[in-house]
Amino acid sequence: QVTYLGKVSTTGMQFLSGCTEKPVIELWKKHTLAREDIYPANALLEIRPFQVWLHHLDLKGEATVHMDTFQVARIAYCTADHNVSPNIFAWVYREINDDLSYQMDCHAVECESKLEAKKLAHAMMEAFKKTFHSMKSDGRIHRNSSSEEVSHEFESDDG
Repeated sequence: QVTYLGKVSTTGMQFLSGCTEKPVIELWKKHTLAREDIYPANALLEIRPFQVWLHHLDLKGEATVHMDTFQVARIAYCTADHNVSPNIFAWVYREINDDLSYQMDCHAVECESKLEAKKLAHAMMEAFKKTFHSMKSDGRIHRNSSSEEVSHEFESDDG
């Protein structure tokens, strides 16, 4: 269980260590100003190969019908251990708009501990590796570089 802090659009195409710091600070400020920490866990984050599910919880801590789905192949970067709080896990997601243009959004969740945030970062990396391997063996990825070179671009930075 996590507290979903929200999302904010981010710019750039190179996602390197530290690229989520500014968006996470913005989301953290909005979260603390809104005093949303009255209801600490408002979501359940489930990371699997191909998809990540963010189940939203009601005030009783039960899953609602509202769920956000993220395709693992569209996640450009993920990281844990931010300066504002080591308990935050964040990922950059390529959102495709109705007109087929896209934007990069940084999503963030607050975990119960630094260890839980790091576990999510490692789970996301494993999900990406499995997804990438499957897409490559299915012929959906036609790239001459080795899988290690490509997967390195999407490597999680867990501090």
